[in-house]
Amino acid sequence: MRLPDFVLIGSMKSATSTLHDQLAEQPGIFMSTPKEPCFFSDDAVYARGMDWYSGLFADAPAGALCGESSTHYTKLPTHPDSAARLAAHLPQAKLIYIMRHPIDRLISHYVHAWTEREVSGSIDDAVATHAPLIQYGQYAMQLETFFAHFDRAAILPVFFERLRVAGQEELERVAQFIGYAQKPQWSDAEARKNVSSERLRTSPLRDALIDAPLIRTLRRRLVPQAVRDRIKRLWQMRERPVLSQASRQRLTREFDADLARLGKWLGTPLACDSFAETVRKRPLDWVKDA
Repeated sequence: MRLPDFVLIGSMKSATSTLHDQLAEQPGIFMSTPKEPCFFSDDAVYARGMDWYSGLFADAPAGALCGESSTHYTKLPTHPDSAARLAAHLPQAKLIYIMRHPIDRLISHYVHAWTEREVSGSIDDAVATHAPLIQYGQYAMQLETFFAHFDRAAILPVFFERLRVAGQEELERVAQFIGYAQKPQWSDAEARKNVSSERLRTSPLRDALIDAPLIRTLRRRLVPQAVRDRIKRLWQMRERPVLSQASRQRLTREFDADLARLGKWLGTPLACDSFAETVRKRPLDWVKDA
């Protein structure tokens, strides 16, 4: 039964897809299709059993390192069993957790939720009513359940902001962590993927029409790309949402409490105001006995 050697466990909207794609480009690394099987988090998928999950890696070349990337694994309290299931079935797996400035992550998450029609009001309304926007960015809270099942040395902390300024260095750090013997190569072409602002809002009628084979062929042959792009913008959030001062202050207080705990584990003070500058400077790792 072929199983993954490493798993990207999140967080959502923090360049997990980018790192997945970068790893998939390296010879000797096999990444799952689908990219996010969500096997250990989603009950309906978990019910398919380990034979189904193992089948995702059946085509891996001999000797290749295997991995998958499911941000659902760090979506407490929505998916409470992920860490325990991972530990039960993949006790030796290396886990990679990518974090991002929690307010920036929340804004990107809101755009994603808007396109999926999970929220419909303003971002301030969503912050007040859609708890996952905050919960999925409380990194210390998400990590605690994994620390209860895995040694900290089995979890690599990575930061979105550092990936953006030191992609090659961080990719080499990830490669060393998962036991990849070759030198990986960062691809700038793979770095701009899964951009929330470019997502189209869900529309079953629109999708049914444009995905019809005949209409799709006619559209591509007869409608100029510039016209298609203008039409797409009707279903895109064209301006980045802006939080009110009151919402930002409230979020800063909530996230700072969580970041203070994370900072203790990493041996450096973390807070919203200084987060990006701090995590960009150098790689951060867990402090022993912290």
